[in-house]
Amino acid sequence: MTTLTTTGRLIGYARVSTGDQDAALQQDALVAAGCAQVLTDMASGALTSRPQLEVALQGMGPGDTLVVWRLDRLGRSLRHLLEVVDGLAARGVGFRSLTESIDTTTATGRLVLHLFGALAEFERDLVRERTEAGLAAARSRGRRGGRPTVMTPAKIAAARAMLAGEAHSVRETAEALGVSRATLYRSLNN
Repeated sequence: MTTLTTTGRLIGYARVSTGDQDAALQQDALVAAGCAQVLTDMASGALTSRPQLEVALQGMGPGDTLVVWRLDRLGRSLRHLLEVVDGLAARGVGFRSLTESIDTTTATGRLVLHLFGALAEFERDLVRERTEAGLAAARSRGRRGGRPTVMTPAKIAAARAMLAGEAHSVRETAEALGVSRATLYRSLNN
């Protein structure tokens, strides 16, 4: 593990989800923390395109530190957050979250962030295990998961009869059965 030093610039990043929200609280806190520059995006956390974050990340070099007001302002999910922070660390760039008091330029900050990551991975594994157990229990009771099929065996037989000898077009057949052409093609090919 490399030890990061904060000899470079503190660059702040703020994000609000909608135009109704105001980034002033975040921006003020970042300036008070000593950020030389604060970049702000107005974008949902679920969106991958955040132009100002890209500007901040591309302009940072070894010794610089990315500062956010709160963890959820940076990452779409904990997994995404950890990927971003790991990418920063690989470039010698630190990360600091003001609200959670996490600072990856210190050993304690790196430990706390890794604990968050381990807990997130543990939770993902638990959810996956519960889901698999639930699906297995449902299968043992004869239930199948997924969306019910629209094309019953009777509809497939009717479609084949309508299309035999080219009496009806695929479009006419699909409309008569109340399905899309894609659904009709898919069920005839299975």
